[in-house]
This record gives sequence, C-alpha cells and structure tokens, in this order.
Amino acid sequence: MRTGLYPGTFDPVTHGHTDIIRRACTLVDRLVIGVAINRDKGPLFTLEERVAMVEAECVPLGQNVGCEIVVHPFENLLIDCARDVGASVIVRGLRAVADFEYEYQMVGMNRAMDHSIETVFLMADAKNQAIASKLVKEIARLGGDVTKFVPPAVKDQLLAKLGK
Repeated sequence: MRTGLYPGTFDPVTHGHTDIIRRACTLVDRLVIGVAINRDKGPLFTLEERVAMVEAECVPLGQNVGCEIVVHPFENLLIDCARDVGASVIVRGLRAVADFEYEYQMVGMNRAMDHSIETVFLMADAKNQAIASKLVKEIARLGGDVTKFVPPAVKDQLLAKLGK
C-alpha cells in the first residue's frame, strides 16, 4: 500500500486543497492529510475545527475513488510526520512560481534528512491558482463572497467564526 502525506494548515480548507487531494488520491492508496499545528501562523480556526472541516470535506473524496483518507494533526518536522504515518511520498500543491522557490528549498532539506521519502508537486488547476486561505479569510472578514473558493459548509463555518 502506497501512502502519501499532504500537509498544510487548512485554515480553512479551500477548493484548491480539495482539488489537490482529489488528484493525489489517484497516486496513492492511502492519503494522510497532515493538519499542521503551526503556532506561528496564528490560525483563525482551532486545530479541532480544522481537523473536523478537513475530515468532513475530504474523506468522502477518497471514498469516491477508492483511496483511504486519514486526517492527522502534527506539530513536528514534516519529514518526521511522514515517517510517523508511513508515507513514502509527500504531496505538495503549487499555485505559482513563488511557491516553487520555497518548496524547492524544503525538498532539499527533507531529502537531506531522509532521502527515501520523495516529494511530488501537483500544479493547481487554473481555476484555483489564486485561492489562498489567507485571502479567503480576508475576503470573508471584509464582507465579500467566498462561495467560489470554499465548500458550502466551510463558508458557513467561516462566516460564523467571523460573526457574519
């Protein structure tokens, strides 16, 4: 069984995330979605809320294509998380060239720590390239419509969290 790890903060989960997850499921038998506890980013949603959103939106995606999806919160190094969950591949989504520069450095560091774990990049679908959780939160905070960027249940949770 080939296991992949798709890490992120998912604050909140967007259509860009679900697109990468759907496509990653075609590459692996089991996809672990690593929800990072990254305290430096100061997430809007709690870890528990983010895990619940990812489970609700993504587990059915895997079921539709015969891929087991597991949601796994983590706070350690990405490469250690990959080892912990038995992943042979780390899946990363790229939206733009700027993403690649950061990811390229990350791959080099991860390979230096464990050369047996590969990283695979999936380019964002053209319709999702501009979507970033940070921007989605700002649009919602300022009263804009985020319907195009997040699943309906996530939109409801986002607006409730912001008191809208």
